[in-house]
Amino acid sequence: MTRMSDVVAETPAGKPIEIRPMKAFPHIKDLVTDVSWNYDVAQRIAPINGPETMDWEFNQMEADRVQHFRECIECFLCVNTCHVLRDHEMFDEFAGPRNLVRLAQYEMHPLDTEDRVPEIKKEFGIEYCNITRCCTEVCPAGIQITDDAIIQLKERVVDRYYDPLQRIWRTITRQNVRY
Repeated sequence: MTRMSDVVAETPAGKPIEIRPMKAFPHIKDLVTDVSWNYDVAQRIAPINGPETMDWEFNQMEADRVQHFRECIECFLCVNTCHVLRDHEMFDEFAGPRNLVRLAQYEMHPLDTEDRVPEIKKEFGIEYCNITRCCTEVCPAGIQITDDAIIQLKERVVDRYYDPLQRIWRTITRQNVRY
């Protein structure tokens, strides 16, 4: 998204400009990296499970909230800058920012009935994100990844597993939820 003319203008004379491939992914050739891991993880996410009939009704604010996540261009800069993946290589434990955005898009859809909270905690490793906001800072689409997606998902996990008042309320109202 950055024009090289802007980089050249901001770089001191005589200082080289270095361009490298993304560090978090296996290098293939030149600036090309293998980002297939992102798609493999995305395949494990349960899709939206909504009503069969097409007479869906929900308010505009709910539609805008979900639409914001669809603006992702899948450049994977958020994944490349995520220290959990880039520095600690926790690819088996953590889904990464892009896939957490996908989970939020589905989980917050106003008509979705699928319960993904146990998978968000156990399979996709939401607890590994320590909310440094580095993914949000590099997003060229301007998605507020941390505030709008990751924190919201973390709150759902906390409500389900760690909030004693929620647990008491579920017991009183006899709500059954998956753990």
